[in-house]
Amino acid sequence: MQIGEDVTEKLSIVPAEFFVERHIYPKYACRPCETITAVPAVASVIDGGLATPALLAWVMVSKYADHLPLYRLERQAARSGVILSRSTLADWVGRIGVALEPLWQRLTELLRRCTVLHADETPVQQLDPGRGKTKRAYLWAYRSNALGADPPIVVFDYQPGRGGKYVVEFLGNWHGALMVDEFAGYQGLFRGEVIELACMAHARRKFFDLHQANGSLVAAEALRRFGEWYAIEATIREKSVEERARIRKETSQPLLKAFHLWLLSTRQSVADGGALAKAIDYSLRRWSALARYATNGFYPIDNNPIENAIRPIAIGRKNWLFAGSEAAGQRAAAIQSLLETARMNDIEPMAWLTDTLEKLPSWPNSRIDELLPLKPLNNPA
Repeated sequence: MQIGEDVTEKLSIVPAEFFVERHIYPKYACRPCETITAVPAVASVIDGGLATPALLAWVMVSKYADHLPLYRLERQAARSGVILSRSTLADWVGRIGVALEPLWQRLTELLRRCTVLHADETPVQQLDPGRGKTKRAYLWAYRSNALGADPPIVVFDYQPGRGGKYVVEFLGNWHGALMVDEFAGYQGLFRGEVIELACMAHARRKFFDLHQANGSLVAAEALRRFGEWYAIEATIREKSVEERARIRKETSQPLLKAFHLWLLSTRQSVADGGALAKAIDYSLRRWSALARYATNGFYPIDNNPIENAIRPIAIGRKNWLFAGSEAAGQRAAAIQSLLETARMNDIEPMAWLTDTLEKLPSWPNSRIDELLPLKPLNNPA
């Protein structure tokens, strides 16, 4: 007889499996009334398309979340005996980008409700058919404030250049505090009602690079001081806005004032033109915007949240190399915005996108917020 058992558990996997769904729509004839009726076909996000929402979601997530170029997806399908040409996959990507555009627009509207935003931009290559080469375009990124009660949102906006007009056009009449780097394209906003917040991580990086290069003792002292208020931020991140403001006023503000005086004093003994002078001058030139975070409990200390959101783009562009056109770039930006927002909200992107593509063709626009990859909104329209 059995006297017991040993149980072991091992992790396994079922690889992606392609299969055919068969949808049957009955037709009925009524002899007395001489009519024929048919069950209407379920609306599809691509009319007459071969792909189910799940297959379309797999392509989008693979390309924009896992950064796999389409030729690799073509090979994966071929190993399973399924022929999916790159031209077909590219057509699906374009169509889904168009279908998701209303969700991107709504996400943008919700982002503009936030009173504090992060912004950054990164270059991408765009095909230039007239010259047979590529040209530089830019993917602009905007993110909600990680310290506030706003839902985590990131929106990418594809534009042909880096001029400040693009951020002005995107933000429109938005008023609030904007966390950015030193790029001159943002400066036009700060002459109006937009408050400038400068990234403390950028300022710290100048001293970090200097210390890495030659072990500068002055840079080491600067890094020690940066570490003091970053240590404070680590302890107050989960506190209320009011408590964070109180602690910053009592601890961070005095440290910042002392650091500013130290910068001014140290700069007097540093020769112009060197790396140390440039590092100090960067902080002095932007000091008001750098130290502004400590004036309340709502402002972020640096621009790291948007840099973290934009970092996957740098990985992805090594695989997809370039955008085929400005329209294709904007469609890609819409898909990337939604998938990255899903990630930040701890929503599984494949499941979310499959469900969304199933519902989207017949979903009323008045309920579009229910399709967004966000935690339940506290302020629905």
